[in-house]
Amino acid sequence: MEYKKDINKNIFRGYDIRGIYPKEIDEDTAYTIGLGFGSYIREIGKTNCIIGHDNRLSSPNLCNALKEGILSTGIDIIDLGLCTTPMYYYACIKLKVFSGVMVTASHNPKDDNGFKFAFDESGNCKGQEIQDFLSYILKGEFQKGKGKVTTYSIKEDYLTLFRENLQFGPRRIKVVLDAGNGTTSIIMNELYHMFPIEIVSINDTSDGTFPNHHPDPCVEANLEQLKKKVLEVGADIGLSFDGDGDRMGMVSNTARFIPTDQYMIIVVRDIINKVVKKEFLADVKCSKSLSDEIEKLGGKCITYRTGNSYTKSKVREDDLPFGGELSGHVYFRDRWLGFDSGLYAGLRMLEILSNTEKSVDGLLEGIETYYVTEELKFASNDDKKFGIIEKIKKYAKEMNYQYLDIDGVKVLFDDSWALVRASNTGPNITARFEANTKERLEELQEEFLKLIKEYNQ
Repeated sequence: MEYKKDINKNIFRGYDIRGIYPKEIDEDTAYTIGLGFGSYIREIGKTNCIIGHDNRLSSPNLCNALKEGILSTGIDIIDLGLCTTPMYYYACIKLKVFSGVMVTASHNPKDDNGFKFAFDESGNCKGQEIQDFLSYILKGEFQKGKGKVTTYSIKEDYLTLFRENLQFGPRRIKVVLDAGNGTTSIIMNELYHMFPIEIVSINDTSDGTFPNHHPDPCVEANLEQLKKKVLEVGADIGLSFDGDGDRMGMVSNTARFIPTDQYMIIVVRDIINKVVKKEFLADVKCSKSLSDEIEKLGGKCITYRTGNSYTKSKVREDDLPFGGELSGHVYFRDRWLGFDSGLYAGLRMLEILSNTEKSVDGLLEGIETYYVTEELKFASNDDKKFGIIEKIKKYAKEMNYQYLDIDGVKVLFDDSWALVRASNTGPNITARFEANTKERLEELQEEFLKLIKEYNQ
């Protein structure tokens, strides 16, 4: 392995390091990141770290190269091997070792890979921390030493954590589980069979090529197999998980796609009278129906920027009992440890159903309904996408629109909103729109999509 002086700067993104293998990220890249990571945590007084990887085909090689770099700086490694990202998070908590790297590209396409990393107890690096880490790597001033590797299996500890956390009611729920051939396939069936649930599983063989559908369960188009199976077997619900297991997607017994903000409504309705602090976090992409419901129940909705690293740390810092974002990351802190686990999010939903005779659709009765688009993506250039957002912001100012700029630009109207932001996980501009009527929604889209097209040329 060699130190890569010309490391691709664009892979250092808003929440993690991510790019195409081997075009943007290869073994020398991983080794170089390992040199930087090991040196940095040694400088801040750490002596060891935790490493894990998902089931992408490139992950074992990248993980080995990463470890080689870290070991050469004198840092010891606790190696989890193949695991989900939530299993990695729990290992950090269980072993009280908060410096670590998870080799994963989450829900990205099969040819992508990357690194989620944390230096200390403050959690995953994000934003400026990642850019500062890039600058540190580019200096090339690395520590020297000879670390050692020990292996650790977190599986049994992780199963015990679930076993002690959930309490199912008298109703036996029938669920279809879709691992999407992702990393949850290594533990999903064993975990769910610990509970009084009737289970039908699909795509539950680990295969890092994701042969059956793209590993993003919060995009409805990826859940067609799940919908068909739910209707075929007469299940009460269908659950799907992403490539590294930190997110969950859901369909009802009628095969209706349930976006994460509606899942969050069900959870808030269930826990609001069981928690002392009635404040909940939602990202800027969530529907107004969520904040409406929280306020109707006597709670407070905190709107925050998108991004797992940001939302999770905000929920922790503000000591909130629950929060999440539209992309599928949710954080329970009422009786869970605050890290995002798709499998846990799914089991909490099943626990709620087991204690009521209502269907998923029934649990959503009475919510405010709006016309809303999916999250729309437009290919852009990493070097200019943030400039496009600045132009949208300037336009909003010129039009005297009210807006939030905590993450992109969210323009607020009495009857609607428009959100345009630069993706932090890829070379894209994303947009989402919501309104009281179809006509207003179309009008809003026409106005802002025209701007995106014009500025993105």
